[in-house]
Amino acid sequence: MKSLLRRMTFRSSRAKSRDAKDGVNVSRLRSTRTGLGSALVAALALATPTHAQDIAIINARLVIGDGSAPVEGGTVVVRGGKVVAAGAGVAVPAGVERVDAGGRWVTPGIVAAFSRVGLVEVDAVGGTNDRNAPRTRFSAGLDIAPALNPMGSPVAVNRASGITRAIVAPGGSSNLFAGQGAVVDLADDMDMVTKPRALQFVAFGEDGSAKAGGSRAATFLLFREQLLAARSYARNPAALAEWGNDAMIQRADADALVRVIDGTTPLFVRVDRAADIVNVLKLRQEFPALKLVLVGATEGWLVAREIAAARVPVLVSPLTDLPGTFEQLGATQSNAGRLKAAGVDVSVGVFDDDDAHKMGYATQYAGNLVALTRLPGASGMSWDQAFAALTSAPARAVGMEGSIGSLRPGRVGDVVIWDNDPLELGSRPTAILIDGKAQSLTTRQDPLRDRYATPGEGALPKAYDR
Repeated sequence: MKSLLRRMTFRSSRAKSRDAKDGVNVSRLRSTRTGLGSALVAALALATPTHAQDIAIINARLVIGDGSAPVEGGTVVVRGGKVVAAGAGVAVPAGVERVDAGGRWVTPGIVAAFSRVGLVEVDAVGGTNDRNAPRTRFSAGLDIAPALNPMGSPVAVNRASGITRAIVAPGGSSNLFAGQGAVVDLADDMDMVTKPRALQFVAFGEDGSAKAGGSRAATFLLFREQLLAARSYARNPAALAEWGNDAMIQRADADALVRVIDGTTPLFVRVDRAADIVNVLKLRQEFPALKLVLVGATEGWLVAREIAAARVPVLVSPLTDLPGTFEQLGATQSNAGRLKAAGVDVSVGVFDDDDAHKMGYATQYAGNLVALTRLPGASGMSWDQAFAALTSAPARAVGMEGSIGSLRPGRVGDVVIWDNDPLELGSRPTAILIDGKAQSLTTRQDPLRDRYATPGEGALPKAYDR
């Protein structure tokens, strides 16, 4: 049913706005993108991916992204790639280009809370897929940064959806720990890594059991023993050599886990069952500095008070509303809303749902949460809360709230201008800045659409000869 719902509500509607398969939609899309006025077009045309523009976007329906209400007639000023001011009554410094948004929505760029963008080009083609490393002897020490491909087609597709930053996690290794993820930007350049080794990823539950020996008991024991081995290594690095073939951990893995134990690196834990969540929270009794972040948490609402008391953030996918496994029997659309109501810091992301190519679904997921507030008996989020779950909340989860995820002064100049409410299904960005640099909205799909929308005789590849 989940797959059917996605095909009905997402693919059909997004196909019309993104792919613009008929002439009416193509014309509408083009007129919308060129309807911002000559000032915006001229100003952003001067900014190329190698040139940060000092720019003030005025007369905006401005969303700061921190959970506060939109500001009517707001202004955001970006200088040197950073936000220097945002809000109502902001004075525009002399010499800064003014762009009139015409009352349109202006927001921080979306921060994808969980993704594999840059690691995957074609899922079914192994040579283009660096998500998993199932045959390596390393685990926690794996660093995805060298594997990221900023020229992969999913980067541009997700950028055109308003995604400017992403938290990218590895898929898995031959061991319990998957490795170290990164925070990346989706700018049109060759340097996409904002922060390498920004997180460690591990899966508990059914996935972890399969790696640890077949049971949850083995998962928790292996996790504990590997962290204890890393702690011993930190105290006496020479001990690792003395253990020889009996060592349960490689030196690179131990180095990475030491940073998890001391709280330097957040530990993103994929876990769904309520009982597993409680046991993961208990890990801090032995390792008190762990900075836990729960990923998935399908049954999180059942133990929301415990999660809130532990002050552990959660990344959820609101469309996980039916159980796909036995550990998801408590799945409900109200999970995110109930967690938020209990005081949990909730981020909305796309995972288990083509998290390399279709992160743009996150805005619709957040919109669904707003709609749930109107259904009797359901729990959702206010608009302000839902949008913050796409921006400042994931930034907090990865420990980067001071630099990404909102339009507060000092944050990166990631700004998106939308043609409508960004949480509405048909809304699209009309202009995007990353680090204050204007970005292209064109993807590989656009020339393909144009090529095949109205082909003439002789214009098609040979395979299409009649």
